[in-house]
Amino acid sequence: MKHKRLKHRFVDEIPQKLEPGVLYVSIEYGTVIHSCCCGCGTEVVTPLGPKDWKLTYDGESISLWPSVGNWDYPCRSHYIIRGNRVIDAEDWNEDRVKKERKKQLLNRKADSPGKNAPPSEHAPDSKPAASRTEGWFSRFLSLFW
Repeated sequence: MKHKRLKHRFVDEIPQKLEPGVLYVSIEYGTVIHSCCCGCGTEVVTPLGPKDWKLTYDGESISLWPSVGNWDYPCRSHYIIRGNRVIDAEDWNEDRVKKERKKQLLNRKADSPGKNAPPSEHAPDSKPAASRTEGWFSRFLSLFW
């Protein structure tokens, strides 16, 4: 990994150009975005939510769980972000990646209220913007409770 430690920035909008080694956290959109930690420069989007990634902020550092597996990118990097540190994780073979994706898809389908609803305009792994009537601090706290 090129980046072993990351800085974090809470932002209202994601910048056009991502600074390597920085986690951009948008509470309003429930998303963390960063440039791949291997140094390849690919934009990595990790949506936050019950069936997606969990963010922990202890007042000084950020952790994301589960691991970040960039299986669709040429680098195929896999790492864990804990306390702003990047921890190398093992590579997964294609069978393991397929099994995990199938499991995630089944979990999402089981929890979706309208299984026959028309497709959303959002990408499958994205989530709609948080309610703008709710204050940012309430949305931030909801990440932990």
